[in-house]
Amino acid sequence: MFRLGLIVNPLAGIGGPLGLKGSDGQTTIRKAMARGGVSHAPERARAALDVIEPLKERIEIVCFAGDMGGNIVSALGFMAQVIGLSNDESSAEDTIRAAKAIQSFGVDLLVFAGGDGTARDIFQAIGSEFPVLGIPAGVKMHSGVYAVSPQAAGEIVRRLVGGKLVDIGLAEVRDIDEQAFREGVVKARYYGELLVPREGHFLQQVKSSGREVEELVLQDIAADVVETMEGDCLYLIGPGTTTRAIMEDLGIANSLLGVDAILDNRLLGQDLAEKDILKLLGNHDGPVKIIITMIGGQGHIVGRGNQQLSPDILRKVGMENIMIIATKTKITELEGRPLLVDSNDPVLDKEFSGYRKIITGYHDAIMYPVGLESVDGLLDETN
Repeated sequence: MFRLGLIVNPLAGIGGPLGLKGSDGQTTIRKAMARGGVSHAPERARAALDVIEPLKERIEIVCFAGDMGGNIVSALGFMAQVIGLSNDESSAEDTIRAAKAIQSFGVDLLVFAGGDGTARDIFQAIGSEFPVLGIPAGVKMHSGVYAVSPQAAGEIVRRLVGGKLVDIGLAEVRDIDEQAFREGVVKARYYGELLVPREGHFLQQVKSSGREVEELVLQDIAADVVETMEGDCLYLIGPGTTTRAIMEDLGIANSLLGVDAILDNRLLGQDLAEKDILKLLGNHDGPVKIIITMIGGQGHIVGRGNQQLSPDILRKVGMENIMIIATKTKITELEGRPLLVDSNDPVLDKEFSGYRKIITGYHDAIMYPVGLESVDGLLDETN
């Protein structure tokens, strides 16, 4: 019998679609809830467990009650040991307490759904010598302890339960200062390392940090995009230094880490939340395009830091109207790994997958694999 520990941070990622740049701290959580924020962590945890559901007769899950895991485990019919309760308000202390209790109870692997703040809490609770695996559910996921998607996390567990040889090693826990992040400053900090099962392309890389040094390439990319911009088209500019070059070419200040909107070369909205974008789309009769870039090192283009561009928005705009820009240097650093889409909507993720055009310079573009279709292919090849 494989004994699996499970912790769900039920409020992880609640600030993402609202443009709050994170979900750390009760003040941010209350602000998000007051604005109608919804966390997708429970459903992402369920998506991971769905992968191992056919093996549930061989698995016992150890968890806390309610939204921290018990509800999902019960709904899927797994054998369970419920060993604790969360407080009225889910907090870092709940995660730490649950991790310590589950480790003491005795499990083969602890799986947790959350973001970088949750990874920090897990590290604080159990250190670097106990095997864990993250299900990505937060706003900021710079750490290397997360699978590339909930389904990939489930696949790693499936292999372990099936007795496959799975490498295990240390991966970094990193987090940023959310307050500085909201002010446009990225201050990433190394907190330690967690012991994680490392299985090929299923585990995400640590996010690359630092400024892009290929300034001329960024200018070329920006010049290419600006040259083709249409006057009646609403452009939603995603976060990142690569997309910022477009705004700089236009002479428009941007939020760097948020989603901005421009129309007729003028700023229409800055650092927009999901509801703000939906309102703009409802009021605009002309064409709409979204411009996004990749997270260096990881390869994610959707689902990391730009959750404001929700599945609903991506569908309204249409896959054909999403422009991807990136330098060839960043693409090369992926070493052949595909660009990743983790929108919290598996159907949309598959719709996005395939070979897509990536603008890499002035009148210069490449075709490159995008989306979870590549990960699914890995699953098929290794079954």
